[in-house]
Amino acid sequence: MGEDLPEESGERAESYGELRPPRRLRVLHIVPIVLLGLLGSLMFAFPLAFTFDDGGAVVAMTGLLIGCSAAGLGMMAALRVGYTLPGLPSRGSGRRPDWRLITLYGLGIAALAALAVSRVALLR
Repeated sequence: MGEDLPEESGERAESYGELRPPRRLRVLHIVPIVLLGLLGSLMFAFPLAFTFDDGGAVVAMTGLLIGCSAAGLGMMAALRVGYTLPGLPSRGSGRRPDWRLITLYGLGIAALAALAVSRVALLR
């Protein structure tokens, strides 16, 4: 009972978490998001380019809504597998995001929304 067990030299014990394959976005996750984004962008672009009546603005805003929901679905799927926006820390890392980068992302989204709404408003 007084025997010394040999210590592992520099090796650490494996856990089941290390054996699990990394989570990745697969094609089956990406295809519906891409198709929704494509449908939304086509619904947004074609009425703005080729129709000049009041119905085009409604179809364009519906396309914008579908495109934005596809972008939201893509973000949720990416966050679920562990991806983050560039410059932001990963979830559970304990680091805080930089407020300047969050402000930059917010301003970019607000500028895109203002351009889309102003373009649709010009149809009227």
